[in-house]
Amino acid sequence: MSNAPAQPSKSLFGAGLLAALAASLCCITPLLAVVGGLGGAASAFAWLEPYRLYLVALTVAVLGFAWYRQLRPTAAAADCCAVPEKKPLMQTTAFLGAVTVLAALLLAFPYYGAALYPTAKSSASAVAATGTAPMWQTRTYRIGGMTCEACAHHVEQAVQQVPGVQTVAVSYNQATAQVRFDAVQAQPAQVESAINSTGYHVLSPTR
Repeated sequence: MSNAPAQPSKSLFGAGLLAALAASLCCITPLLAVVGGLGGAASAFAWLEPYRLYLVALTVAVLGFAWYRQLRPTAAAADCCAVPEKKPLMQTTAFLGAVTVLAALLLAFPYYGAALYPTAKSSASAVAATGTAPMWQTRTYRIGGMTCEACAHHVEQAVQQVPGVQTVAVSYNQATAQVRFDAVQAQPAQVESAINSTGYHVLSPTR
C-alpha cells in the first residue's frame, strides 16, 4: 500500500510549472505578439517582472520538494514477496524529470527567446525612391515597459514596418530606441505610434 497519495504530487508539478510560466510570461508574450499578431498584448504581463526572482525561487523550491518526495527512501513492505505496485505515469521519476526540464526551459526563456524571433526584413529596402533627395533624421526614443531582450526585438519589428525607416537599434538595458528614417516618407509621430502599438510606450523623444 502506497503512503504517498497521487494528488499532492500532481499539485506540486502544476505549481512548479505555473510559477515557471509566470516568471517568463513577460518575455514570452512579445514573441507571441510578433508571431500571432497580438499587437499591444505584448506588455500585458510586464507587471510580473518585479516578481520574477520570487517566482524563480518558488519554482526551484516546489520542484526541489517534489524531487525529495520522489527520491526519499520508502518503508520496507511487510510482505517481502509482495509485487511492487506500478506507479501511475504522473508519479514516475521520468515524468518529474520531464516537468523539471520544461520548467527550466521556461525559466531560461528570457536568455534565449530573442533568437526565436523571425528574421526581420532589411529596413534599407523600405526606403523607396520618391524622386526627391532623402532627408535623413536620427531620433532616440525613451521607452517604458520593456522587461527583456524579447521586448526590444518586438519594438524593432514594429518600427521597421514604417515606410522610410532605414535602421532601428533598440536597447533593453538603456530603455531606448534609436531610429534613422527619411523625413520625406516618415514623420517622428509615425515612429512613436509604431512603438506605442506594441503595448510599450514612448516616454519622450530626444534628438
